[in-house]
Amino acid sequence: LGPNGAGKSSTLKMLVGLLNPSEGTASIQGIEAQADTIALKRQIGYLAENNPVYPDMYVKEFLAFIGKLHGFTSDACSKRIQEVIEAVGLTREQNKKIGELSKGYQQRVGIAQAIFHNPNILILDEPTSGLDPNQMEEIRNLILSLKSNKTILFSSHLLGEVESICDRILLINKGKLMADCSIQEAKSYPGG
Repeated sequence: LGPNGAGKSSTLKMLVGLLNPSEGTASIQGIEAQADTIALKRQIGYLAENNPVYPDMYVKEFLAFIGKLHGFTSDACSKRIQEVIEAVGLTREQNKKIGELSKGYQQRVGIAQAIFHNPNILILDEPTSGLDPNQMEEIRNLILSLKSNKTILFSSHLLGEVESICDRILLINKGKLMADCSIQEAKSYPGG
C-alpha cells in the first residue's frame, strides 16, 4: 500500500526479477530474483499493472501459448485451460479475442495466465486499477477465492481495496518501508 510513485510496482518488479535493485537483493522463498529467474518463475504468478496480453489473440489461444511457455503437454494444457477459464469466470468469453473484452475480463485473462502453472505465490500489481465498481468487486472476489491456497502480494494505493483483501499491510512511501502490520494495527496508528 502506498501513494502513486511510492515504489510499489518497482518493488514487485524486483521480486519477480524484472528490475535489479540499486542495492541489496530481492528474494522469494530463498530464491534470489536476479540470480535464478527461471526457478523463481516456477514459484510465482505475476500480473503486471499494465496487464500485457495480446489483444489479437483469442482467450484460449493466449492461454495455450502460456501453457507452452510453462512446458505443458498438449493434453495437460487443454485440461488446464478449461480449469483456469472456469476458475476466473471466463467461460462465456473463452472464444473471443482479448481485445474485444472489457477491461474487467481482460484482467481475468491476466489473472488466468498468472495462475496457469498453479504457483504458490501470486503477485498482482494494482489488478483493479481502471475498473468500474462492478468490475472491481468481481476481481476482488476472484482474488479472495484464490487466497485460500496461495500467498498473494497485492499492490494498491486504495486503502479500501487492501482492507477488503489483505491480512497484512506493507506501507511504502518514497521507496522506503514505513510499516509492516495487520490491518487492525494500521487503523490504530495516529490518523488511522
